[in-house]
Amino acid sequence: MYLHGKEPTFRKSHAKINPYRVLVLLVLIVFFASILTGIARGDVEPLFMPTPTPTRSTDSFVVEGDTHFRAGNLNAAIDAYRRATTLDPNDARLFTEMARIQTYSSALLTTDAERRARLEEAMTSIDRAKELAPNDSQVLAVRAFVLDWNSNPLLVDDETSETLLNQAESEAVLALQIDNTNTLALAYYAEILVDQKKWNQAQQYIQQAVERNADLMDVHRIQAYTYETLGAYNLAIEEYEKAIEIMPNYTYLYIAAGRIYRYLGSINPELSQVYYDQALENFAKAANLNEQLGVIDPTPYLAIANTYAQDGEFFAAALNVERALEFTPANPDVYGQLGVIYYKSRNYEGSIPALECAIEGCDTQQSCEVRQCDPEIDPMVSVEGLPLSPSTVLYYYVYGSVLSGLHREGDDLCNKAMAIFSQLRSQYADDPTVMSIVRAGEEICTYNDESEMEATPTLTPEIDLQSTEETTP
Repeated sequence: MYLHGKEPTFRKSHAKINPYRVLVLLVLIVFFASILTGIARGDVEPLFMPTPTPTRSTDSFVVEGDTHFRAGNLNAAIDAYRRATTLDPNDARLFTEMARIQTYSSALLTTDAERRARLEEAMTSIDRAKELAPNDSQVLAVRAFVLDWNSNPLLVDDETSETLLNQAESEAVLALQIDNTNTLALAYYAEILVDQKKWNQAQQYIQQAVERNADLMDVHRIQAYTYETLGAYNLAIEEYEKAIEIMPNYTYLYIAAGRIYRYLGSINPELSQVYYDQALENFAKAANLNEQLGVIDPTPYLAIANTYAQDGEFFAAALNVERALEFTPANPDVYGQLGVIYYKSRNYEGSIPALECAIEGCDTQQSCEVRQCDPEIDPMVSVEGLPLSPSTVLYYYVYGSVLSGLHREGDDLCNKAMAIFSQLRSQYADDPTVMSIVRAGEEICTYNDESEMEATPTLTPEIDLQSTEETTP
């Protein structure tokens, strides 16, 4: 077919090139190439990746620890400082403050084993601080404090106690030689001097500490401790109250003040109810603080129980010990206190299984029976017995006395009682009070004429109920 008109041409047209467009394209190519290279090297994060979690600083843990300490949650404070030392293991001040808090927290524990373990932790912490800063006055002052509380004669033997006290004194003296304006060193040295029975020197040093800085809880606590040791109980209470004003959430201070009120009630019959009420008020404040903080601590309830027992209100006393058992159902010391309260209320049969759990230990079934628990709701725990020590000797001789007093022909109560008396003789042969109880029980068990046997335990009624909060410095 033939087409009329212009013949078609098939050659390319010469379009005009835009140099700016070329430049933009080159820039984009270079840009994206650099981004891809950066991603490959890890210098650039890809889009839409999750935001990394910020790393906490050491100072943030220190602030957290100090806040918990002031709030009265000492275990949380220790945890915060422990994390701070993990981040900065070469900072002596972190280990020093952690050791101080660990030492104070030991006063809130109920058994010798728990207190001893916590004080050993404090010793480890302050030893590390001294390795890092051997000539730091504050490190040496706190080490003196830790050594002093480790020297508690209820936790160590007399020889060890004296050795630790001497070491504590050396550290305090050295701390003051390095910095004679260190208020804590003055206060801790005063506490050591009290424990060494150097009361005149102790008063001089604690007075200097008060004059230097009256805004420290430690200073007023040690001033109170000094007054208490010297028998100036009203002055001691005033100082504990000053310490409470500075640190109102440290429950040990309320326990210490309440303990003095309770003692005053025992020696002032005409004002006993007034003093007992003041003691109960302090203990209740400690219990309420722990409840608000979520701190599991049976000590305030044991203190309340001991006050009611001293006032002759044994039913209320038993209720508070049972409340303490709800917090620590495996704590043998609490079973011991419950057994003693049952004894003092003349519930001799009920005291035996509780005291057995405290001294010999018991299985889950017996511990549940003592606690009157519901196996479907309450924890089923076994209890490990407590060894004989100054803190547990009361449980031992009450247990032995009750066993011998309730012994009848055909049972094995006297066999158990004689085993307890043998332990007491081996360690307390020079203690006239303990040995008088031991001899009375042994006479019952060796007496052949059952018809003339006493029908009730022969433990002297003058024996007083000891309490866990009185076993701390």
